Amino acid sequence: MRFHLGEAMTAITNYIPLAKAAEANGYAGFTIPDSLIYPEESDTKYDYTDSGDRSFIENKPFVEAFTLAMALGAVTERLELTTNVLKLPVRQPLYSAKIAASIAAMTGNRFNLGCGLSVWPEDYAAMGVPYEKRGARFDECIDIVRGLTAGGYFEYHGQFYNIPRVKLNPVPTKPVPILIGGHSDAALRRGARNDGQMFVGGATVETVAEGMEKFRAYRKELGREDKPYRIFTSYFGPDADICARFAEVGVTDMVVVFRNLYAVEEDRQQLQEKLDDVKRFADEVIAKA
Repeated sequence: MRFHLGEAMTAITNYIPLAKAAEANGYAGFTIPDSLIYPEESDTKYDYTDSGDRSFIENKPFVEAFTLAMALGAVTERLELTTNVLKLPVRQPLYSAKIAASIAAMTGNRFNLGCGLSVWPEDYAAMGVPYEKRGARFDECIDIVRGLTAGGYFEYHGQFYNIPRVKLNPVPTKPVPILIGGHSDAALRRGARNDGQMFVGGATVETVAEGMEKFRAYRKELGREDKPYRIFTSYFGPDADICARFAEVGVTDMVVVFRNLYAVEEDRQQLQEKLDDVKRFADEVIAKA
C-alpha cells in the first residue's frame, strides 16, 4: 500500500512545507483538492456529508488544483501529485489536457489526474457549461485528455466537442493516469474503463469492499482484467489496523488525513503540529508497512 498526505482547506502557506515533509518521511504522494466557487445562495445538497450541508467549504482557501500540483511538484523530487478530485467536465478539455500534460512532463511523470463530476449545478452555471448530460460530457472530456496527453496528432468529434487534428508539446513520457472519483455505479464503471478509482473521504471498509466487487465486475465485462489499476481511499485518522483492512479489500493507495476536513470551523492547527502528525504516522505505520 502506498500512502499519500491528504491535507486540504488549510492555510496556503502550509502546503509546500507539508509536501516536503511528506516526501522526506516516505509518503508516496500528496493529494490536491479542487473547488472552484462558493455561491452566495444555493439549495443544492452535498452528497458526501451526512446532513447534505456544504457550509464547511465557505471561506476555506482552495488554490487552483493544477496550480497547486505544479507548485508542489517544483519543490519535490519523488512525490506523486494527485488531484482528488478535479471537476473535469466544467472545464474546457483541451485546456485541461494541456495543463495536465505540462505538469506531468515537468514533474517527470509524477502527476495523476483524479477527476469527477461536480455535484453542484452552480459550478456548471458559473463556467457556462450545461448541467444536463454531464455524464456523457465527462466521458468525452476523459477521452480528449487521454488522447491529447498521449502525444502525436489527435482529433475528436463527439456530441459536445469537435477538435481538429492537433497535438500538444510537451507531453509526458508515460500516459497520465486517469482515476475516477466517486462510488456510484456510473463512477465505478468509468473507473474500470480508465486507470482506477478514488473513493471519497469518509468511505468505510464495507462501502469500499462493496464498490470493489462492482469495479472488478465492470473490468471483467470491459475486458480489462489484465490492465493495471489503482484504488485510492481517504480516511480520517487511520492506523495500521485500518490500513490493513482497506488493503485486504483492494485499496492500493491510502490518503492519510489527520483531521475532519468536513468540519465547519477554520483550520487553526499550527503547522508544527501538522508536521508532527506527518512524522508520527510515518514512524508508526509507513516505516513498518
